[in-house]
Amino acid sequence: MSTPTPEPTVAPEPSFLGIPVDTIFGIIIISVIAISLERIVTRYLSRFAKRTKLAPNVANNLALTFRIFVLVGAVAAISQVGGFSADWIVSISAIGAAAVGFASQKTIGNFVAGLFLIAARPFRVGNYVRIGTVEGIVSEITINYTKVITASNNTISISNLQILDREITNFLYETVDHVDLYCYTFDLGFDHLVPADKIAELFSEVFSKIQQSLPRRPCAVFSRSTAAERVYTIYLYVNDPQEIFILKPRIAQEMFQRWDEERARVKR
Repeated sequence: MSTPTPEPTVAPEPSFLGIPVDTIFGIIIISVIAISLERIVTRYLSRFAKRTKLAPNVANNLALTFRIFVLVGAVAAISQVGGFSADWIVSISAIGAAAVGFASQKTIGNFVAGLFLIAARPFRVGNYVRIGTVEGIVSEITINYTKVITASNNTISISNLQILDREITNFLYETVDHVDLYCYTFDLGFDHLVPADKIAELFSEVFSKIQQSLPRRPCAVFSRSTAAERVYTIYLYVNDPQEIFILKPRIAQEMFQRWDEERARVKR
């Protein structure tokens, strides 16, 4: 008569509050990695924002976006360690992504466009720019909108998605020792009654009155001529873009005033 062989006794897996210890360790490791990654990248983004002179709200939006990605990744990893089905995670993610996509296609487009503008940096806060027909000083760049202060002291918000479809002109000419120099150009036209040499003389008189406060003397270049007028392009150099708002109308006003006086003399 054979003696039955006793089955080996399997020791129960260690657990804490019903949760396997291995699972707890896995969750702790994932949490530590996620927190460490979040701190490292947010510190880098903070230094990057200071180095590139990003607006504070833009840096905060970038940090918030990265935190969301880290949180989603950590939740997915913890779900795997905790025994949730991968199909379940994928299904929930797909449903959430579809809902967000249908609800906010324009918002997502602006968000992506904002990231592109921050990376490409065609302009920064404080620059004097022309975006399509909007012209002025960039006051703020967010993930969704760029705000521009115009000469009339109005703030215009342009969606970043629209900016990518428009022509962008940045009048920043050069930066030396952290000092910006802007070269702003605009046109003035005069009829043929006053000779060209007299027009050049009038420009010289006007420029002499304002050049003391400017880093470089302005200049006027003859650009084109039509049957009705001669057109000159004025090159105005400033360090502070706010001066463009003041000097452009001043030059135009003084030039047309002197031109009117000269026309009156010619007609006599």
